[in-house]
Amino acid sequence: MANIMVVGSYVVDLMSRTPHMPKPGETVLGGPFQMGPGGKGSNQAVAAARQGANVTMVTKVGHDLFGDHAMENFTEESIDTTYVTRHTEEATGTAIITVDDQGENTIVVALGACGKITSTDVQGAEQRLEASDMVLVQLETSMDAIRTTIQLARKHNKPVILNPAPFQQIDDDLLQDIAYITPNETEASLLTGIEVVDESSARKAAKQLIERGVHAVVITLGKQGCFVYDGSDEGALVKGFPVQAVDTTGAGDAFNGGLATFIAKGMKLDKAVIRANAVAAISVTKTGTAIAMPTMADVEEFLRNTK
Repeated sequence: MANIMVVGSYVVDLMSRTPHMPKPGETVLGGPFQMGPGGKGSNQAVAAARQGANVTMVTKVGHDLFGDHAMENFTEESIDTTYVTRHTEEATGTAIITVDDQGENTIVVALGACGKITSTDVQGAEQRLEASDMVLVQLETSMDAIRTTIQLARKHNKPVILNPAPFQQIDDDLLQDIAYITPNETEASLLTGIEVVDESSARKAAKQLIERGVHAVVITLGKQGCFVYDGSDEGALVKGFPVQAVDTTGAGDAFNGGLATFIAKGMKLDKAVIRANAVAAISVTKTGTAIAMPTMADVEEFLRNTK
């Protein structure tokens, strides 16, 4: 079984549908309302667990009702909570999400407790990190914690997948220790200064990231699929799966959790990306984030039916 450590955020998703995104000062009658587990770190952990990985989560939640729900959710998903701690002052993080009739979304995140993950918290999980096959991090927590995670992974020769979202600037000394980086078009543009809109511009951005030290680049391009590049050739566009999107929230998290699992199981990068695309495609056909993550059986059925 693939052993994956996820260091990242947990927030409660507070989501409402809306016929259209409100303009400044506008009130829109929407609904229905839905509350559920979220946060990029937690979503990716759930996606990985549902694809059969043995997942350990490193995060923080508050001493509140939402924190209780977090612990219950991790237990239900068979995610190891040994390194999930409860902050004595900060509340559990929240994400306020609106989804319009086209399935597009806007999100405002208040990190709360998970924004207070420290280097010490990560160091406390070093023994478990050493036993992991893959380490998965995002940028939805403190940069100190992210830096320490990457440094410990280097110390123990463990591959790191960095999902650079929500975007923060990343020092090149950290990029040199990243096995796989998975930006979307916007994040790739911000990372490189190259406007990424298609395969050609994605190739230019990916080449720059390789030159800066990343070992392999997977740029997610929405409906176009993913551009995959490891520096050995010209790279390739791996097409996605056309589906009727209901809610695109969490699609990137579904992709990253799946990708981490499939690579950790020994799959080649191009094959892992295809299956991760399937995980993401299934997730957008359902409303919600963590609750929309598909199981292994869902993915197998989906791939059988799309051949």
